[in-house]
Amino acid sequence: MKNKSLPFLLFLAFIAAQPLFAQQKQLAIDDLMNRKLFPSSLSNLQWRNSALFTWNSNNCIVQGQVKTVAVDTILKLENLNLELEKSNQKKLKSIPAYKWEDESTFRFTNDSKIFRFNILTKNLILASSYDATAENIDFEPTTNRIAFTNENNLYVSNNGKVVAVTADTNKGIVNGKTVHRNEFGIKGGTFWSPKGNLLAFYRMDESMVTEYPLVNIDERVAKVEYIRYPMAGMASHHVTVGVFNPDKNQVVFLKTGEPAEQYLTNISWSPDEKYIYIAVVNRDQNHLWLNKYDAVTGDFIKTLFEETDNEYVEPLNGLVFMKTNHSKFIWQSRRDGFNHLYLYDINGNLINQITKGQWEVTAFQGFDDKETKIFYTSTQESPLERHLYSVDLKSGKTQKYTVGEGTHTTYISADGKFILDKLSSIDIGSRTVLISEKSETPRLIAEDVNPLKEYSLGKTSLVTLKSDDGNDLYGRLILPLGFDASKKYPVLVYVYGGPHSQLVTNTWLGGANLYFNYLATKGYIVWTLDNHGTSSRGADFEQKIHRSLGDFESADQMIGVNYLKSLPFVDAARIGIDGWSYGGFLTLTLTLRNPGVFKVATCGGPVIDWKYYEIMYGERYMDTPEQNPEGYKKASILNYVDKLDGKLLVIHGAQDNTVVWQNSLQFIQTCIQKGKQVDYFVYPQHEHNVGGTDRLHLYQKLAEYYDQNL
Repeated sequence: MKNKSLPFLLFLAFIAAQPLFAQQKQLAIDDLMNRKLFPSSLSNLQWRNSALFTWNSNNCIVQGQVKTVAVDTILKLENLNLELEKSNQKKLKSIPAYKWEDESTFRFTNDSKIFRFNILTKNLILASSYDATAENIDFEPTTNRIAFTNENNLYVSNNGKVVAVTADTNKGIVNGKTVHRNEFGIKGGTFWSPKGNLLAFYRMDESMVTEYPLVNIDERVAKVEYIRYPMAGMASHHVTVGVFNPDKNQVVFLKTGEPAEQYLTNISWSPDEKYIYIAVVNRDQNHLWLNKYDAVTGDFIKTLFEETDNEYVEPLNGLVFMKTNHSKFIWQSRRDGFNHLYLYDINGNLINQITKGQWEVTAFQGFDDKETKIFYTSTQESPLERHLYSVDLKSGKTQKYTVGEGTHTTYISADGKFILDKLSSIDIGSRTVLISEKSETPRLIAEDVNPLKEYSLGKTSLVTLKSDDGNDLYGRLILPLGFDASKKYPVLVYVYGGPHSQLVTNTWLGGANLYFNYLATKGYIVWTLDNHGTSSRGADFEQKIHRSLGDFESADQMIGVNYLKSLPFVDAARIGIDGWSYGGFLTLTLTLRNPGVFKVATCGGPVIDWKYYEIMYGERYMDTPEQNPEGYKKASILNYVDKLDGKLLVIHGAQDNTVVWQNSLQFIQTCIQKGKQVDYFVYPQHEHNVGGTDRLHLYQKLAEYYDQNL
């Protein structure tokens, strides 16, 4: 470790010797919510056709071309509003989010109505509309039908005529909304068939789930409002999948069978609309069946294949059928330890594993026009970066397209010959280029290299350490503004550390936000490390925490803390730690299991005992309290309260429906019983995150707490 640190210290000495420019600004607390200081990139960037692409700029739609550098304004807001006024429609305040349906027509939403606008003829057409109270809007462009929910029921609007798909009076039964608490990649509750003739939807019966009270203080007499919150080891909701035929006004439910407590995930339609595929996962979350059902009768047809795992399986992506050959589809799986692409036929036979290696496919990006190759984004270059590749389906030959270290977000033309590439790296806020298969040099379209060029910032560096089992651990170190290697500085360790997270990346400022850089301006070193359990590193790295949350994460974080202590400019007596949600759990775990290490700790919305957390997430990583009593006992923060020393601030949203308020209240009650003093603050009207203008209040509270105590 000492040998590795020497070049870094020499580098820091060089940085410290550089003069600060007097004319540059310093970040103030009010700057943290100033979106002008965030990297600007091309808004609503998309392909119009394989030769033209558009984006929004200054309330105009701007167009670029693949053959020339010409950039044209093809529509102004005032002109679009003129057409809306002619049709007696409400005017827009800005260019709306839109989607090209073909090279001349795009659609957009305005005032609970969906319009199509022809950019050539200026023809404005009302495609469909829905009630202003509607939620979960799902528009089907082929038929112009809209699926939407109102309270707990599902409706379909067809040319202004609204049909009730469901009519459940029991509020414990919910239709057309997300289920399983948005786990397993579930982002919606309705699924139109490819041609728009049928609608699949979730029906969730949560009447057997215990009602959990939240207190609304808006009224003179505070009112109790109940949510259904299934806690680990308790009763879970029952989900079924219905199929609605708008022409027959008929619903058929798929025969997904028993047990009722199972997870129905990754709903996928066959291209011919005859079948529905569901990745069914058992409640233990260690067994998956990819099942095929008849969309007309609801009958179970067959299981294509099964997947099992000693820890857990977690399907996040549905089937993607090939357009040129409907008998084949792409499936994503971690069965070999890393997320990769597999080619199957519709009988469930594995044709071949398309991608392979000790890296993760992070996104399937589609095919070329002939479907001879697949585009995908992966961590092939580094877990800290994202690059675009293609793989030839016959030869298996891969090709990398993106150039430059960092994280690339790409948009591929329909013919697969051109790629729009947005790059963000630790030193580049945003840069967009056009990549052509016929040119080795990308063409610059737009860039905002440094949105903070008028501000002085502390230096941000990415650091690699080693875990006890030899894995790389990636950390981010932000040095104070005006850093002097001969001085000693206080440190704030920011931690999240839970699954599906990655805080340290080769993106702008290393993935840090302006708040951390603001603290560096105030003289703090800010440190973050991604521990075992976080994403983009493969199954073994993530699943190591299974049944023992807090153990391996803490061991990794302490490796980071010991690294900090080894740096001569770190004041080891002034180390603070902060985290929210899973990070709140780890903040308290680290503070209480390592007394004397952290002078100050702050946390928000912390999980205190995993038996108070919801089933889908909690049981995946901990199993049930009955199956894993020792794991739950060891992970419970309540068992370590007597070791509390130093200053601690706990924050919670009183309306938190993710980590319910009971968690931190139990912690405070135990602190009282143990005679431990703790600071506590509540945001009465906020759920799990403190957002909006109140976010600035949170930043200020935390910063002041560090100034006073660290």
